[in-house]
Amino acid sequence: MRVALFLTCVNDTLYPATGRAVVTLLERLGVEVDFPVEQSCCGQPQFNTGYRHASEPLVRRYARAFEGYDHIVVPSGSCAAMVRDNYPRIGRKAAAEGRGGELAGLAESVVPRTVELTEFLVDVLGVTDVGAYYPHRVTYHPTCHGLRMLGLGERPRRLLEAVRGLELVELPGAQECCGFGGTFAVKNAAVSAAMGADKARAVMATGASAVCTVDNSCQMHIGGTLSRLGSTVRPVHIAEILASTEEVPFR
Repeated sequence: MRVALFLTCVNDTLYPATGRAVVTLLERLGVEVDFPVEQSCCGQPQFNTGYRHASEPLVRRYARAFEGYDHIVVPSGSCAAMVRDNYPRIGRKAAAEGRGGELAGLAESVVPRTVELTEFLVDVLGVTDVGAYYPHRVTYHPTCHGLRMLGLGERPRRLLEAVRGLELVELPGAQECCGFGGTFAVKNAAVSAAMGADKARAVMATGASAVCTVDNSCQMHIGGTLSRLGSTVRPVHIAEILASTEEVPFR
């Protein structure tokens, strides 16, 4: 099995520890992980802002960078959803504009191989107990792309429930958006901040010491809001929890 890690821009720039956690976790499970250096942005900021044509070179680059791999593992629900949901749409629109089927063909080649991290663990490797140890009270926020576009369902929760020492507590209004939404947070800052404050207060009400998501972009928004509210709740990506063991705590 040839597996490549698509780290994503946010993780590469702001949360490189998440990438290290993914590699630590997968190698512990016997998976050999490559990191193709040609990888770049998936094109989500351009596409979501209405610049579809500007995202097309990134579709080509993604397909080229990950050619030949059986699985492309993505520790980000939003970026995985961009590939799976929007690459085919980009291909169809290009064809409808009379520009041929190249982009549609590239989308067809990468969509079945692109999997979010928890999907890869549960569906491909068939594991929920990854041997993790994380002795903390944790609440889980299911991010919008993972919940609604990828349909991750109970996969993240099943993985968290199997972590030794971890107490998983329910998050009130868990399925409500945190307010980030990428460029939404820039274009509608006041609304985004209000939604973030609602989510942060819900997190604080659980009494958890950590809030976990599958998306560091949402984690950044929630964590920043918690910090401004004076909370000590720690935002943590699920990969970092799953990479942690009693012998070698990840952080």
